[in-house]
Amino acid sequence: METLRFQVVGEAFKKKPLDVETPGERPAKYFGRKVFNREKMYKYLPKDVYEKMVEVMDNGARLDREVADAVASGMKQWAMENGVTHYTHWFQPLTEGTAEKHDSFIEHDGKGGMVEEFSGKLLVQQEPDASSFPSGGIRSTFEARGYSAWDPTSPVFIIDDTLCIPTVFISYTGEALDYKAPLLRALHAVNVAATDVCHYFDPSVKKVTSNLGWEQEYFLVDEGLYSARPDLLLTGRTLMGHDSAKNQQMDDHYFGAIPERVAAFMRELEIQALQLGIPCKTRHNEVAPNQFELAPIFEETNLAVDHNMLLMSVMKRVARKHGFRVLLHEKPFDGINGSGKHNNWSLSTDNGVLLHAPGKTAEQNLRFATFIVETLMGVWRHNGLLKASIMSATNAHRLGANEAPPAIISSFLGKQVSELLDHIERADVDDILAMAGKQGMKMDIPEIPELFIDNTDRNRTSPFAFTGNRFEFRAVGSEANCASAMIALNSAVAEALVSFKQRVDQRIAEIKEDPMFAPVADGEPSAHNPVMHAIIDILRQDIKACKPIRFDGNGYSDEWVLEARKRGLDVEKSCPKIFERYLDDSSVQMFESLGVMTRKELEARNEVKWETYTKKIQIEARVLGDLSMNHIIPVATRYQTQLLKNVENMAEVFPVDKAEKLSARNLKLIEEIAERTSAIEKGVEDLVNARKLANKIADEHQKAIDYHDKVEPKFDEIRYQIDKLELIVDDSLWPLPKYRELLFIR
Repeated sequence: METLRFQVVGEAFKKKPLDVETPGERPAKYFGRKVFNREKMYKYLPKDVYEKMVEVMDNGARLDREVADAVASGMKQWAMENGVTHYTHWFQPLTEGTAEKHDSFIEHDGKGGMVEEFSGKLLVQQEPDASSFPSGGIRSTFEARGYSAWDPTSPVFIIDDTLCIPTVFISYTGEALDYKAPLLRALHAVNVAATDVCHYFDPSVKKVTSNLGWEQEYFLVDEGLYSARPDLLLTGRTLMGHDSAKNQQMDDHYFGAIPERVAAFMRELEIQALQLGIPCKTRHNEVAPNQFELAPIFEETNLAVDHNMLLMSVMKRVARKHGFRVLLHEKPFDGINGSGKHNNWSLSTDNGVLLHAPGKTAEQNLRFATFIVETLMGVWRHNGLLKASIMSATNAHRLGANEAPPAIISSFLGKQVSELLDHIERADVDDILAMAGKQGMKMDIPEIPELFIDNTDRNRTSPFAFTGNRFEFRAVGSEANCASAMIALNSAVAEALVSFKQRVDQRIAEIKEDPMFAPVADGEPSAHNPVMHAIIDILRQDIKACKPIRFDGNGYSDEWVLEARKRGLDVEKSCPKIFERYLDDSSVQMFESLGVMTRKELEARNEVKWETYTKKIQIEARVLGDLSMNHIIPVATRYQTQLLKNVENMAEVFPVDKAEKLSARNLKLIEEIAERTSAIEKGVEDLVNARKLANKIADEHQKAIDYHDKVEPKFDEIRYQIDKLELIVDDSLWPLPKYRELLFIR
């Protein structure tokens, strides 16, 4: 009956008419319809207010009260025309999700009635309770005051009847309680540092922007099947389940035809996302069954992070309308690909130059090499921190398995870029300044136009790969907030660029003090310029220094683990211990020197990370114990009783010898069920005892380590026995939908 019920639920949604709202317009017409973007600002704000807001957004100008009031007035008019009745400050606390408290526009009019008002004060700042969000000890329950403050660089948007205002979230004493505040600081730091370095090559550069293009992988499962799996419901992943006979081994799902139900879900998701200004570009089947991907066009990093958090929320809502549940856990199913969120990151100038793209002149290529090398320097110096930025209890299951990169940060550059850096390290200055850009290639198929050879191939085992004009940080997890990785990466690169400029300036001064130095005359080739010589001298030092982070081989091999350890790279696999890298002296020094986070903020965040890790493993342990004792063992025992009854019946019908022969298989199964259920009971008992001992530890760091070392390892022992029982017990009795049902949408 259980299996039939699961099937009926799936068929019911399959036959249900799809309710997909379509605007009846081309996407370009409704893109950003629910966003108070510059077009809306120009329409609803006075011209002088609009110009001041552009200065605030583009150049960080101060937002005064009069401007805020005028913006709030225009914003309210637009919102009310779109049926909005409430507003909320939308922020990203340290829960990995988003938070919002809705207030209506209504206020007393002083005459016994109500008016709808929305002032600049309400737009700019609110005071949500800070005591119930993770703070790592920064805010106690009796110190509940926290502030959300508007981030004008990320546009306001509408969800249903609510105006959502992106904000930072800080404590009464000024410490960041969210992801956005330190992200904005990191983006400012990399802008300043990169702009200074750009001035060596182009003094007209005024600003450098960090760009992000995330690729969101996810699973879809039928809602009826999801509801019948308490482990999926409570933990986001299956804590038990034997392999399906067919999963991804045929490679027939990747880029295959999108199932009809899924295509309908994707269409509605894209419509809603585009209306919210999220520039969805790509959709396709991923490698594992029921796994899919959505990717947008590149955006400024802060906005891209907001859009990713918003999209994850929207996709959950839309999925339920189509009878699905979205699984964002990094490893919801054992034995097949997990889900990542590849972060494609780059830097660009205000005049449109991609700093990680090769150029056509020697100076442009030297600039390209400079930003490649200094990015590598940041990744090399802080490889452990970058790993900590993407690590979590959920992502730990994914890393190093089924195409996911290993838990060792390295960078794949490809043959051409590697040869370029080697050439700079060894060659004469004149040879270096004569380097060529991308090569042209013509193919023998006349229908295909001229192509450019990318300066790299792909290496799917590389966590941080160069992919032509950007780096792809592949280790980020599917349900993670991209801000965590972007804070660490942009900070590390900013620190490297600051160091680079300091050393180049010092080298320039040394060259000019040399008695043999002669000033460069007008029109003299740049190869004789002391600035170029100084840049190459420092680049050579850094190319040699960051070589340990460059690795183009197989990241899955045992040999790489040994080699990485020799190179001094962080090879730790324990999630709680990896978090320690946030408190390394080098990490604290970097964050504090750049003004991104203080030691107090870092210590608080680590407390949150350790506590979150413990709670997730604790919940999984309790769910596993409950399912084992209250679902699996009773069903296995019931089937065992049926087998025993069959043996008894055989003995009554047949002679002893023949009955024993006919019952041999059942007797073997009866014994195996008894052994496996006994092992499960013992495993659960050991699991509970290990959890009780860990819970007595007061220090959150040590408690997390104990949960990793002594509690979580017992999961696999219990699961092994349950998965074996799944192959034995009558399919009609098995209480949970199996992988073969969960992984294939009908």
